[in-house]
Amino acid sequence: MGSILIFMGALLAIGMWWLARQGIMTKPWLEQGIAATYVPTRSNPPAVARTGLRVFLAVVGSLFALFISAYAIRMQMPDWRDVPLPNVLWLNTGMLVLSSIALHEAGKSARRGEEEVLKLGLLAAGATALAFLSGQILAWRQLTADGYLLTSNSANAFFYVLTGAHGLHVIGGLVALGRTIARTWRGVPPERLRVSVGLCATYWHFLLFVWLLLLSILTGWAGTFIDICRQALS
Repeated sequence: MGSILIFMGALLAIGMWWLARQGIMTKPWLEQGIAATYVPTRSNPPAVARTGLRVFLAVVGSLFALFISAYAIRMQMPDWRDVPLPNVLWLNTGMLVLSSIALHEAGKSARRGEEEVLKLGLLAAGATALAFLSGQILAWRQLTADGYLLTSNSANAFFYVLTGAHGLHVIGGLVALGRTIARTWRGVPPERLRVSVGLCATYWHFLLFVWLLLLSILTGWAGTFIDICRQALS
């Protein structure tokens, strides 16, 4: 349960940081001065897109928090049998890290107007994300071949549900990334792709964070870390 509290605390901290940046925590009735006339700007659509993504990530984060909560409760039952994690998951993790780094660099290239570097970064991000999904499918096939079927044990079911839900969100991100790549090849200037690439990068960083959290829970590292912290504080 401690890992759940850490995850929910991280979501709360991110939400409070975003609220502070949006000025929602201010008290306008205490402000003095003449109210300025609102003038629409071209920056409004990007701001709306970023806000929409943040709301979506909050919902997705809550969904995974519920999954993790159910996992933590169910694993306390006596019939629980841990699933041996295939070694390919470590390679998959590396692919997702590379994909996130590639999108981060692509965002920097878009801001600098470097079209060729932008194209290379987007393609690298897409290729490594596909490699991650292929590796996840390979991990599933290895487990089913070894007899760890979906209905054999609750631990098996949770492994498939958690990794499957994460994989579906990666596929959704690939759809958005594919549209951005298509716009790049149609000759859209990098300056006009800054928002799209930035949103993809933010989404990818979030998926990487969620995957690392899931991996730490599936391997038992999260529980070990919490036990160490408890012993250090006791």
